[in-house]
Amino acid sequence: MDKNEIKIRMEKLAAEISKRRYEYHVLDKPDVTDEVYDSLTAELRELEEKYPDLKAPDSPTQRIGGKPLSKFKKVRHQIRQWSFDDVFSFEELKKWEEKVKRMVEKSVAAKPLQRSARSDLAATDATEMEYVCEIKIDGLKIILTYEDGILVQAATRGDGAVGEDVTSNIKTIYSVPLKLNYPVDCVVVGECWLSKKELERINKQRKGKGEAQFANSRNAAAGSIRQLDPKVAAARKLDSFIYDLDYLEIQPATSPPAPLLIKERGVVKMPETQMEELDLLKKLGFKVNEYHKLCKNVEEIQKFYEEWTDKKTKEDYGIDGVVIKINSRAIQEALGYTGKSPRWGVAYKFPAEKATTIVEDIKVQVGRTGALTPVAYLRPVLVDGSNVSRATLHNEDEIKRLDIKIGDTIVIRKAGDVIPEVVEVIKNLRTGKEKKFRMPKSCPICGGQVARRPGEAATYCLNKKCFAIEKEHIIHFVSRKGFDIEGLGEKIVEQLLGEGLISNVADIFELKKGDLEPLERFAEKSADNLIASIEKSKKIELPKFLFALGIRHSGEETAVLIARNLGKLGSLGDIIGELPKISVEKWMSIKGIGEKSGESLVEWFNNKENLNILRKMEKLGVRITISDTKYQTQDTKLKGMIFVLTGELKSFTRDEAKDMIRKAGGDVSSSVSKNTDYVVVGENPGSKYQKAKELGVKTIDEEEFIKLFK
Repeated sequence: MDKNEIKIRMEKLAAEISKRRYEYHVLDKPDVTDEVYDSLTAELRELEEKYPDLKAPDSPTQRIGGKPLSKFKKVRHQIRQWSFDDVFSFEELKKWEEKVKRMVEKSVAAKPLQRSARSDLAATDATEMEYVCEIKIDGLKIILTYEDGILVQAATRGDGAVGEDVTSNIKTIYSVPLKLNYPVDCVVVGECWLSKKELERINKQRKGKGEAQFANSRNAAAGSIRQLDPKVAAARKLDSFIYDLDYLEIQPATSPPAPLLIKERGVVKMPETQMEELDLLKKLGFKVNEYHKLCKNVEEIQKFYEEWTDKKTKEDYGIDGVVIKINSRAIQEALGYTGKSPRWGVAYKFPAEKATTIVEDIKVQVGRTGALTPVAYLRPVLVDGSNVSRATLHNEDEIKRLDIKIGDTIVIRKAGDVIPEVVEVIKNLRTGKEKKFRMPKSCPICGGQVARRPGEAATYCLNKKCFAIEKEHIIHFVSRKGFDIEGLGEKIVEQLLGEGLISNVADIFELKKGDLEPLERFAEKSADNLIASIEKSKKIELPKFLFALGIRHSGEETAVLIARNLGKLGSLGDIIGELPKISVEKWMSIKGIGEKSGESLVEWFNNKENLNILRKMEKLGVRITISDTKYQTQDTKLKGMIFVLTGELKSFTRDEAKDMIRKAGGDVSSSVSKNTDYVVVGENPGSKYQKAKELGVKTIDEEEFIKLFK
């Protein structure tokens, strides 16, 4: 090939590589394998090395390979960068809208847009404004500058006026075009982010090297962009979304001397709305997040917000709220900016999963096993959408580890339905008036003796007749996963115990309408309803029955394992006759049942008082029924395999995942041991993930878990 043919070949290779990049990283429609993509890039790089004078400044090979920098240089932004004000509730959102409408009406009266060639604000009815909702990506803000369609600079936000030049690192992001689809001058704004899967991979790698792990994907993205060596940023597979167009102009030499914008039927015009702007960004070649919506009022905004509050964890990138912008660009121009933020938009943040508050007191609760649990009583604070006034402190050792005192300022965390817990104590805010907490030397409910069992962190009440223990035991017994007795809540249980109508779980089945009607909270109908619910509960599946007994170290998973392996237990008589004969070793022969569970089962079924309660329940009509199909094996794909679940799953609930495992012949355990085959790791995994790594148990993510069923 002569030099002209080589140049043409290089141009075609660059165009094809750019096309593939756009399809894969922006449109998410890959139609070529990585091997083909890499092969095309390798050929172009080889030609560029042989003919450096033919190398184009926007060549796709420029994404990786720049020399490490000694430091980042400062750059002044062509357009000042702003941050949106935050709102945290529907009431605050409505106040923002009311304020905006008042300003629009005032601006219309003053006719402020004399300088604008498209001042259509006067024709706008403030009561009919539209809003664009865009999901707020939890990443690092980036500002990209293009000249004649070529990327010439990428910068961080900095203080809004001056940022850092991170062009070399931004070029490693494949969703950022080095060359636009139109030869325009422009400045665009977006978010650089790291996927959750990539964060997990990087943290595993860093841990193996003994390096500090990133706390979240935003920190990892920021840390990657601020690497002086672009090759480090390239290795981390960053991504981007672009959402704002700060400036845009067509060069007179290539196009009409007017600001470009949307082409429709050959007409060139400026975008008049935020929705048109997002469409234009896509046409220029940027990756724009698909989840945006035009809303006519705050009620529609709230619906979009609530939808994403539920869905935010299902995407592979962090989402921390919804950004709301007035759709009309004319109104945006009229409203302008405050000293730090635009008046025409606001960020509606999702409820915080962490917050700070003050420990007003620490009290001890007694659970169904007799464990004394210290609970922090807090100054009420909004966390993850709900008011929190209590947080568990687990046990005496945890209090010592945290060094928590009454009066301390603390950080608490709550995710979904998880009980709030204390993350840390902010000791710098101590005044010296804080009080040290000490565990009680006797049960705070019955006054009985307490003690710590060998090898355990918990302190227990040793009085088996303790009112608190029995109350919690009964509440567990009648819960949804147990006998599921509707209408028998905590207050009613406490009332029945206090009146002496029940003293153990078997007494529930002796209750009659006449026992209930004289009590406060009960009328004839509510008494009838509770008696009917008790009667209905007398027929119960074996796993639910075993769970309801509340045996220590034997939860829902253990109950299913027993039902699966000892299916001949068709009645209470069988349970009373057979289970006391089983040794710890025999219990442990059931895969998934460990030594602690085995010892508890032996202890429980050899206790005469417990067996007498079972006999009384049988006498009062409690019957074991054949298990529901969800406990029955439908195939044997996972036969004999033990699974442990940890973290939040995206595609299904925890219970749905358990049913999938059981129907495929596998079993679920609540704890990790050497017998565990797989630990399924979702988002925000707990201590079970660490335990699995310590024991060398195989861990799989949700995607790998789903593949097991195909």
